[in-house]
Amino acid sequence: MTSFMTLRTKSGAFSFQLHKKTWITVLFLSLFSLFLFIVSLSIGSSFISPIDVIKQLSGHGSGEYDFVLNTLRLPRVLLAFMVGAALGVAGLILQGVIRNPLASPDIIGVTAGASVGAIVFIVFFMGTISITWLPLAAILGAAIVSTLIYLLSWKQGVTSIRLVLMGIGVAAAMKAVVTMMLVLSEDAVTTKSYLWLTGSLYGANWQDVYSMFPWVLVFIPLTFLAARTVSVKELGDDVAVGLGVKVQSKRLLLLFISVALAGSSVAFAGGIEFVGLVAPHIARMLIGRSFAGLVPISALIGGIIVAIADIVARTAFLPLDIPAGVFTAGIGAPFFIYLLYRNRNK
Repeated sequence: MTSFMTLRTKSGAFSFQLHKKTWITVLFLSLFSLFLFIVSLSIGSSFISPIDVIKQLSGHGSGEYDFVLNTLRLPRVLLAFMVGAALGVAGLILQGVIRNPLASPDIIGVTAGASVGAIVFIVFFMGTISITWLPLAAILGAAIVSTLIYLLSWKQGVTSIRLVLMGIGVAAAMKAVVTMMLVLSEDAVTTKSYLWLTGSLYGANWQDVYSMFPWVLVFIPLTFLAARTVSVKELGDDVAVGLGVKVQSKRLLLLFISVALAGSSVAFAGGIEFVGLVAPHIARMLIGRSFAGLVPISALIGGIIVAIADIVARTAFLPLDIPAGVFTAGIGAPFFIYLLYRNRNK
């Protein structure tokens, strides 16, 4: 009896073969995400019974909790899962392309670029241009800085080590630019900017959910199309070229997907860090290194991490609503130090 399950289109042009362990893990994480989803809607400044939550969501509720659930909590919870999923897959792509366990959007400069775009908008255009354009500014900033990193890394092609080192350097420069703008700004602008940079889902609404959903819907499935390429590239660029893979064009496509996912996440939730670093590592601990299987599992784990961080952020210190990024950093920073220590001789 085979240990693998295959998904294949009728034409046979598109197929995936995943280990049964991967399917079981996806099912378990999906069920846990559903449980966490109900819990997230139940707890807050006021507790709502999970039974009442389910009745309200299924359309059989009394309407007593309609405003709290549908307006305050549901958009926030959905956005948390989508942001975490996007960051998890973005980090997975970067670690696969760069072949470096320390790679993630916030470490190699993608998040820093999005932050610059958002802070420039907040400092110079807030009040003159609608706030609804803030996400576009963040995504544009991520795209520009990522392009700059790629061009600066180019020398008869782009190698993984040059991309990492250049990304770290550019990220440091972008953070300096952000700090300078905050220092020179008015107190009210600085306060709002710091809250955004820390990463917060406070005030999430249905417009944010509708705007974020297409990015997740398009780019996470698109990652599956590059699964085989990433698996080959992990053997090294020379081996990949020998097997007929167009390394530079495939790398550029994968980086574009990662930038789109990370930039959209930062645009709608601010600088929630380390999710893109931690989620892929946990996924590998669960199922190994099959990239096709790692995509949904990294997405689910990323969503779970951000959802749990947001639950703690809005309930642990009532009536204060702490940015979720504080808690993801609390988890991710020690994990990053652990990775540095584990890979110190490599």
